[in-house]
Amino acid sequence: MSLSNEERNILVALELKKARETYGEIEVLVGANRLNGAANRMYYAVFHAVCALLISDGIQVNTHRGSHALFSQHYIKTGILPREYGHLYNQLQTMREESDYNCAYDVEMDELQQRLEPAKRLIEDIEKLVDKGTFQSEP
Repeated sequence: MSLSNEERNILVALELKKARETYGEIEVLVGANRLNGAANRMYYAVFHAVCALLISDGIQVNTHRGSHALFSQHYIKTGILPREYGHLYNQLQTMREESDYNCAYDVEMDELQQRLEPAKRLIEDIEKLVDKGTFQSEP
């Protein structure tokens, strides 16, 4: 990824802002009993946080599947983040895909609620990692 440090910092900040805003939409959707939409927003909130983390380390993200593979390779398998975050990210993607593309599937409230706090913690932990500047400043 050929971004200057300033461009990378701006993009990372925008991705994290998008993650926080998208996570905030979940409560509204749950309140309106729009659980499939809430599942969609939960996945995308985590996706944007993961993208911010990858970008902060100079790692180019091209696809959703690629973001999963790169997240696992660079942060889960290395122990920077716990394995359960890798599992959570995969579960959120599956839940989103099922609710978006399978007309016979609807997200259940308990399925959604058991992932709310872990998703929030993952986003917060990614923000802490990015804020610490643990990662390379140059790609």
